[in-house]
Amino acid sequence: MSDISELIPKPNEKLQLLVLSNGHGEDVIAVSILQQLQEQENSPDIFALPLVGEGRAYTKLGIPCIGTVRTMPSGGFIYMDGRQLVRDVRGGLVQLTVNQIQAMRRWVSSQKKLGNQTAILAVGDIVPLLFAYFSGTDYAFVGTAKSEYYVRDEVGILPRKSKGARWENFSGSIYHPWERWLMSSSRCQAVFPRDALTTEILQKWSIPAFDVGNPMMDDLEPRFSAADVASEMVKPLVITLLPGSRPPEAYANWEVIMAAVSALMMSYLEENAILGSSGNVIFLGAIAPGLDVSQLSPFIQAQGWQPYTASPLTISDPDALIFKQGNGYFVVTQQAYNDCLYWGDVAIAMAGTATEQFIGLGKPAIAIPGQGPQYTPAFAEAQSRLLGPSLLLVDNPGQVPQMLQSLLQNPDTLQRISDNGIRRMGKPGAARRIADCLYQKFYHENF
Repeated sequence: MSDISELIPKPNEKLQLLVLSNGHGEDVIAVSILQQLQEQENSPDIFALPLVGEGRAYTKLGIPCIGTVRTMPSGGFIYMDGRQLVRDVRGGLVQLTVNQIQAMRRWVSSQKKLGNQTAILAVGDIVPLLFAYFSGTDYAFVGTAKSEYYVRDEVGILPRKSKGARWENFSGSIYHPWERWLMSSSRCQAVFPRDALTTEILQKWSIPAFDVGNPMMDDLEPRFSAADVASEMVKPLVITLLPGSRPPEAYANWEVIMAAVSALMMSYLEENAILGSSGNVIFLGAIAPGLDVSQLSPFIQAQGWQPYTASPLTISDPDALIFKQGNGYFVVTQQAYNDCLYWGDVAIAMAGTATEQFIGLGKPAIAIPGQGPQYTPAFAEAQSRLLGPSLLLVDNPGQVPQMLQSLLQNPDTLQRISDNGIRRMGKPGAARRIADCLYQKFYHENF
């Protein structure tokens, strides 16, 4: 007769990890960490609960999603505009949140009943962090939304224009007391801030903060090999265009950016003072896969750009649209985002994450505030504090040529911008370092 103990389900020897994130960018960051975790010996069983959107990044990695997933009208930008919050509430935000909390707690409860070790990884802002606290199990937090650079630099507190911004640092940190309380809980095993400055400030409150870098700077290498560019001619000035990824805002941003391109080309025709002695310039449009290029190309051709066949630079997109006008080229790609970041000398930017990544590579970006809901004047002003001298704000597209000319004529400024961007955004490899720390905290210290 069999021993009755053989009939009792045994606990899973693997850690059961639930990942919470609240936005597409946060999903991508979470997945970059999870991919590194999956390479660990006896890696955890991973589940996901995307709080915003449908969690497609998890699905691509084969990670099952628990609970209800739904895209809200705001696309996750409710904190920027009260009207967006109203739209989301009408779209079922409250009921969705309740359902998600219940799904998370059911997952934790069912795993514990099986005798399994559980943990939560929260990626984003206070929302997934609060969820993690309510889960009742151990958790870690990757803080993607806040940085001390929003309110200070290495010298001291920054001046802020709006009244609301003045309260961002009222308690001595960009992270408010209630957020720090959640991070200092005995169940919070690790906090991974965006940068070294934020880590240093949080450690003053005995928060287990680790300075391991920013996963946003991982996996940005160009998709071609060095051998592919060995025969390139002397590189002309390359201007990367970053209109953002969310429709319909990105289409409106593109129209604004094209006005800046027109101003640059007009300046070139008048005095050839900006685009270099050779007069050669290449515009690289980094277009998100979810956008419709057919809505963008008419703006290009309306300015006199003619379809062309040969690409002026090596990029990993055989389907890129190429245009030519005089000594200028215009390339539009939806498959070679990394290549656009690599080749660009400067960006004209109306984007969030893409702007930060470009600057993190040590390059300057000129930003033009738009109508939103994301890239508003308030967002651009806050982003300029986050990124410091690497992000140069202009009020309208017509000011771009003068700003670019000033940049190119000051090599010392370009060097400061390079050093600043790398310092604020960190070096590649953060996802691996976070995964190693999580493995140590959640696995070796609990098994």
